[in-house]
Amino acid sequence: MRISVFGLGYVGSISAACLARAGHDVWGVDINPEKVAMLNAGVSPVMEPGLADLIAEMRAAGRIRGTCSSAEAVAATDVALLCVGTPGQPNGSPDFGALTRVAEDIGRAIGAREQPYTVVIRSTVLPGTTERVVGAALAKTAQPNGHPPTALAVSPEFLREGTALDDFKHPALTLIGCDDPATAERVRSLFDGVEAPVVHTSLRAAEMVKYSCNTFHALKICFANEIASVCEALGTDGQEVMRIFRLDEKLNVSAAYLRPGFAFGGSCLPKDVRALVKAAHVADVDVPLLSAVMASNSTRVLRGLADVLATGHRRVGVVGLAFKPGTDDLRESPCVELVKQLIAEGRDVRILDELVSRGRLVGANRRYIETELPHFSTLLCDDLPQLIEHAQVLVIVHDGAAGAAAIAAARPEQVVIDLTQNVKRIERAPLEPRARAAASLRAKPVELTS
Repeated sequence: MRISVFGLGYVGSISAACLARAGHDVWGVDINPEKVAMLNAGVSPVMEPGLADLIAEMRAAGRIRGTCSSAEAVAATDVALLCVGTPGQPNGSPDFGALTRVAEDIGRAIGAREQPYTVVIRSTVLPGTTERVVGAALAKTAQPNGHPPTALAVSPEFLREGTALDDFKHPALTLIGCDDPATAERVRSLFDGVEAPVVHTSLRAAEMVKYSCNTFHALKICFANEIASVCEALGTDGQEVMRIFRLDEKLNVSAAYLRPGFAFGGSCLPKDVRALVKAAHVADVDVPLLSAVMASNSTRVLRGLADVLATGHRRVGVVGLAFKPGTDDLRESPCVELVKQLIAEGRDVRILDELVSRGRLVGANRRYIETELPHFSTLLCDDLPQLIEHAQVLVIVHDGAAGAAAIAAARPEQVVIDLTQNVKRIERAPLEPRARAAASLRAKPVELTS
């Protein structure tokens, strides 16, 4: 294919060289004439192991060249990869100025084309940027009627400095965000030589995946460092602890727990997080990440509470009371905390949890619920029809069969709020009332305490 790569920084230079290595005809585009001259001389504009030799080889083969002219590059190619920088501004927001300017240049250059032109965003951008920034800039300059013959897609890169050439050829996946199957197939063909599964999703999901990955990588580094600091303070070896931690590929280094849902609870996670944070504080070790875990967990309860209150309805039916499906363990259950808060706000609450029965609860489990919800047995429904009959608002806190059955049985006028984020049919309160409700609750911190 004939490809133009806009931006000869780190991502652009590597992408251009690797695409040329795969047999494509590549134009590198940059406003910096020095970078363009280096590319045309067969010299790498950036430092990366193996890149200098690859660019020299591709330049000698005639498969890569550089230009400062967007018009020249667009005229000679059918696909553009946008690899320009999106640096952070002082307030934390990304600066999309360079992306806008490049898109406007491309729009002017494709104005006279009869055949569609494909623009692929490789830069790291927030959800909505491709449509709101790139699409708008193209429409602004391409044609008077605002409908340029362009197709838009997102294909984030997953490159690490020092191993980028290998990462390009062997990534975990090739991600393509696009609403048009034909365009998605065109983008997929760019990476025919890449040894990785291809994942096709929406524009916004693809944009967000990149931010999710980078943020999770940062989170893991901070987690490992804070654990090591606590280990040192408590007289143990942080490297050894984390080495053993990584051996668990069932729960720790795995997909386990990486699914959106309601808050966590139970007899282990809350108390153990608190105990570790307390030990760190006693040892004068600062662990801001670990210290924020319980507060972050509490915001899920607060968000659910705000969603329900924003509906303005009084009668609420809750599906689930135990801390997770498949158990009757009520200890530190976020569902119990949500019910407590709803009752405190004057809501008439009924609950359906087939595994929870006052007569069967024993020991610490029974003592906990008698302390937190002394009259909880009067709130329990015997069956789903009884819950449906009571509720103006149905709140799903347990996913699976119970939540799905409640959704299926809901009347058209009932509001359904799915806090598990797994039930497809969901009617959330409008954002503005939800925001007002959440703001009114900020003075009432929700802490899941025993």
